[in-house]
Amino acid sequence: MFKLMKKTTAISKSEKEWYLVDANGVRLGRLATTIARILIGKNKAEYSPHIDCGDNIIVINSRNLSVHPKKIDNKIYWRHSGYPGGIKQRTLGEMMKRNPNQVIEIAVKGMLPRNKLARQIIKKLYVYPDEKHSHEAQKPKIIEISKNGSKEQN
Repeated sequence: MFKLMKKTTAISKSEKEWYLVDANGVRLGRLATTIARILIGKNKAEYSPHIDCGDNIIVINSRNLSVHPKKIDNKIYWRHSGYPGGIKQRTLGEMMKRNPNQVIEIAVKGMLPRNKLARQIIKKLYVYPDEKHSHEAQKPKIIEISKNGSKEQN
């Protein structure tokens, strides 16, 4: 009889790829789920939950993100200073005016696991409000997220 040996393949930093996502006109939830899946590495055959095997993602045009009109006034982001009476709130509309990048970062961070690995994973997300970004040297592959949620890689 023979034994089957199972080996976990570890992925190196050189094997990690860079992707570019255009958020122009894409719904926030569809964008965040696609980004979180690639950041975690679930789109790869070598996926392992205890290893950071995801890729880097650049998101451009976060200012032109699409959100349901009711959510602009009704969705509220809460934060607390830690002191009594220190709760602060902002609506989605206020967040989009102040810092549209933070809206995407919060949505993606909420879809990651709650552990030490998630803190490493979220650092691989780069969000920019316009089309300008400083990652041309990495030669990112373009991912197009259609309005109905399917994705196409070029």
